[in-house]
Amino acid sequence: MNDNIFDRLISVCMSQNASDVHFSVGQQPICRINGELVRLERLGTLNDSDIKGFIEHSAPTEKLTEMETQKQLDYAYQTTEGLRLRCNAFMQQETHALAVRILNNTECTIDSLGLPDILYKICEQQSGLVLVTGPTGSGKSTTLSAMIRHINENRACHILTIEDPIEYKHAPIRALVNQREVGADAVSFGDALRGALRQDPDVILIGEMRDLESISIAVTAAETGHLVFGTLHTLGAAQTIDRLIDVFPPSQQQQIRVQLSGALQAVISQKLVQCSDRNGRVPVNEIMLITDAIANNIREGKTASINNAIATGAKSGMVSFELSLFNLVKNGTISKERAFEVCNDKGTLTSLFEN
Repeated sequence: MNDNIFDRLISVCMSQNASDVHFSVGQQPICRINGELVRLERLGTLNDSDIKGFIEHSAPTEKLTEMETQKQLDYAYQTTEGLRLRCNAFMQQETHALAVRILNNTECTIDSLGLPDILYKICEQQSGLVLVTGPTGSGKSTTLSAMIRHINENRACHILTIEDPIEYKHAPIRALVNQREVGADAVSFGDALRGALRQDPDVILIGEMRDLESISIAVTAAETGHLVFGTLHTLGAAQTIDRLIDVFPPSQQQQIRVQLSGALQAVISQKLVQCSDRNGRVPVNEIMLITDAIANNIREGKTASINNAIATGAKSGMVSFELSLFNLVKNGTISKERAFEVCNDKGTLTSLFEN
C-alpha cells in the first residue's frame, strides 16, 4: 500500500473537523466530529493488511517490536502536511486496529480556546501544583499547551515537560523548553521525574500523574519551589482530591492531605460541550483555587464541602460547572437542553435559570 494513503486519509478526516479517527478491520474510517462518531461511508472498508501498513508507516521503527510483544503501542506521528497525531495501535480479535487523536495544530492560546481569564493568573504562580482534569478527549492537553505557551511567551524560565508521547511541541520563546518523551528519552515517568529535580527546572509539566510514585514526586517538586502542571482523568475538584489521596496507603493519607493543602494551587476541571450551532465544541470549566477554607477542608478530609466553597468563591476567581454552563447558555454559545444533559447538579443549574 502507498505510504501516503494514511496521511491522505488523516487529511480528509481533518477537513471534516474530526478530533479522532478509528481504523478497524471490515469498517470504513470512523471519525469523532463534535463529540459524535461519523462513518465516512464514501471511503472503502479496511482490511488487516491496510491497518498494519498504517501502523508500520506511522510508528517509530524501534517501537514496532513493542507492538508485537505488548499487543498495543502509544506513539506520536507528524504527517507530511505537518499534522501532529497521538496514536494508539492495538490488537482486537487477532487483527490490527488504530485510534488516532488529531492534535490542535494551531497555536493554542488561552483566549483562542475560550478559557477563563483566571488561567493567566494561575500561570503567574512561581510554585505549587496545578491540575487539569477531565475525561478522555476533554481537551486537557490542549489547555495545558495554551498555559505552557503563555509562560513561554512571558517568563525567562526553564520549562521541562515529561510526556508519553509528546503531543504539542514548544519552540523556545522567552523560556528554555526541554521536552522528554517516555520511552524515547526516559525509561519511565518515575525516572524522568526523579531526574527532573536535578535539571534546574522552574516549570514541570507531567503528561499524566499515573501512580503513587509520580504523584508523590510531583507534590514534592511543588513543595520545593517548582510550578508543576499535571493531568488526571477525574471530573471535578472534590473527586480529584479524593483520587490523589486514595492512591496512597491508609498510613500515608493524612500526610499527603497536609502536603496537598500546602502545595496545591488550582484544579481546572474541563468538559467539551457541543455548540448550539453544532459547529464545534466549547470548553466548560470548573475552577478551584486554594483558599484557607479549601486548604482546611483538604487537611481534614472534608472534600464534600469543596463544591460549596467553589460556588461561593466567585470573588477569588472560582467558578462551578453549573455557573460556566449557565453563562454559556446566556451568551448563546450552547443550548439550554445541552447544558442540562451534561451538568452534574441539575438542581443548582435550575436555580441559576430561575434567579
